[in-house]
Amino acid sequence: MISMKHRPRPYIHRGMAKYPVPAVWQVEIDDWVLSLRAAGRSEQTIETRETWIRYVARGLECDPFEVSYDQLLLFFGRAEWARETRRSVYATVRGFYRWAVATGRTDTNPAADLPAIKPAAPLPRPVPDDVLREAVQASDERTTLILMLAIHGGLRRCEIARIHARDVFRDLYGYSIVVHGKGDKQRIVPLDKALALRVLDRAQGGYLFPSERGDHITPRHCGRLASAALPGDWTLHSLRHAFASRAYAATSDLLAIQTLLGHTSPSVTQRYIALPDARLRSVVESVSA
Repeated sequence: MISMKHRPRPYIHRGMAKYPVPAVWQVEIDDWVLSLRAAGRSEQTIETRETWIRYVARGLECDPFEVSYDQLLLFFGRAEWARETRRSVYATVRGFYRWAVATGRTDTNPAADLPAIKPAAPLPRPVPDDVLREAVQASDERTTLILMLAIHGGLRRCEIARIHARDVFRDLYGYSIVVHGKGDKQRIVPLDKALALRVLDRAQGGYLFPSERGDHITPRHCGRLASAALPGDWTLHSLRHAFASRAYAATSDLLAIQTLLGHTSPSVTQRYIALPDARLRSVVESVSA
């Protein structure tokens, strides 16, 4: 265990200081976060994991290594979460206690037998053109660029937030952008010339969306800006669905769309694509003829 005297200053995401945790948890959380960073986990993953373990610590209010399986089950049973949220929380707590056992902090993992939550079968939900058009018309330049990069490039919020002027470049065919994806994987996505020039003009040699800290805005803030501009429960991720659906309707090239979205499997890409109603109708009519 790292001594307090030589403990590095932990990374604290903006806003986390508002929600203090019991002192007996804080030391362990700081060490766990350091271990995640040492393992090369992305800052977005670390932020999510730290947010959830702090939530659990505040809810249980006891020594982390005196927590029992029954306490966890009762605590989680009272929470009204969507399926994917529950999966994320369970994964966080399991990971925290696996680390605690591996580092000799405890001999037991109370989260090991938490119920397995099957992932939901996602359905594509692309943002309609008229909804996007109205959102763009009502948005400022910053939010408009966020929306455009999602709908015309298929970029995730974490990828949009990190864009730097140096990522945009000219190639043999026009403009492209180096996308810094999940797990620090990079890919190249072609950009429309007009959009590329808007990005370069706003970035002015630095980050496209700078923060007050001197780096870039967080993925969460990027997503909030998009959600505030889009009506109802449409999100930035819905624009990735729209990009994939538009691209498939135009080309039917699943492999190209998979590459552009940065997916490791075509089965994942298929979940993003809503087939045009006209195409489905023509199939039914061909069978009925």
